[in-house]
Amino acid sequence: MFRKALFWMHLSAGVSAGLIILMMSVTGVILTYERQMQVWEDGPYYTDPEPGQQRLTVDQLLAAANQTEGFTATSVILNSAADAPFVARAGRSQTQYLNPYTAEIYDPHSDSLSAFFSDVRSLHRWFLVTGDGRATARDITGAANLLFLFLLLSGTYLWLPKVINWATLKTRIWFNPQVNNSQARDFNWHHVFAFWAAIPLLVIIPTASVFNYGWANNLVYTLAGDTPPQRSPAVTPDPSEEPTQVQSLESLFNSAQAYKEDWRTISISLPQPGSQSISIAIDEGNGGQPQLRHSLSLDRASGTEVSWVPFTDQSSGVQARRWVRFLHTGEALGLTGQTIAGLASAAGAVLVWTGLALALRRFLRWRARTRKAVTETGSSSELAT
Repeated sequence: MFRKALFWMHLSAGVSAGLIILMMSVTGVILTYERQMQVWEDGPYYTDPEPGQQRLTVDQLLAAANQTEGFTATSVILNSAADAPFVARAGRSQTQYLNPYTAEIYDPHSDSLSAFFSDVRSLHRWFLVTGDGRATARDITGAANLLFLFLLLSGTYLWLPKVINWATLKTRIWFNPQVNNSQARDFNWHHVFAFWAAIPLLVIIPTASVFNYGWANNLVYTLAGDTPPQRSPAVTPDPSEEPTQVQSLESLFNSAQAYKEDWRTISISLPQPGSQSISIAIDEGNGGQPQLRHSLSLDRASGTEVSWVPFTDQSSGVQARRWVRFLHTGEALGLTGQTIAGLASAAGAVLVWTGLALALRRFLRWRARTRKAVTETGSSSELAT
């Protein structure tokens, strides 16, 4: 009785949220190698220096970037690779790439891939909805994601055959070559893909809820034994308190390099007038590995350390939350993790497709039986009269 009730709940949840889950799964597959594809698109910005060329200072490069009309950088990124560009960003909408040896501002490429991935991500999260409707769209995808979690958990129980032996298990963990119709194939595939994708999906689905719901975000901190952070109002520095003499950005950058010799990128958030310190992020990885990202704050006037917080010194809740962000995409585990996440998303799409196909066939069979019963009832009535 319990199994039957759970099956109908499983089927109802799948039919209700199936198309949304299918959309999120397919877009998840497309986003699998987004980071690598965007690096490839930025390839023209990478130029080997001429023999003997020395990199210009951060201050010189920033001044060159800010000469562009309508552009005022809010952060800069330096890469340890000799051929990598100097990156200046103005908020999230404007980015300039400069030759770090000549301060030449590269002509921007079409950003076609960036725009494409941005649209796919928007579709993945909130159906491309903008403005006030985005919150509603996110609620819908968030609810579908929770139903997906229920489908995974209930499906784990339903996956187990009533009689457990190797003969029944092997057709649920591998493709059955003896299937002779589409229904049997869909049934087999539904079980096989569920088996191999269950563990990755058990990571991907719950981590997505953290982005949709405040309670899920707080739960991460609680489970890590930490107190959820309270959002405090932003404090705007008083420009009248601007230090009379500050260290150059080049000097602060050189100080930051000493903290991690194997750094790959150093990101400097440019301070507002009146700020006494400057925030610097040091990354030893590819940008998607939280355990290799560290935070540094230096005094602008003296260049001395205000705070140095490597990943291992961050609170357990902060560490867990940062892992969640990149476990969802698999990036935390490098290229292998991304590949597993992409394959799991593809398996999710197959699960939805085969599940809906099986549900549709069940509905059509029920409809045929109902019509047949009505026809037979009508025929019996005519004979009786």
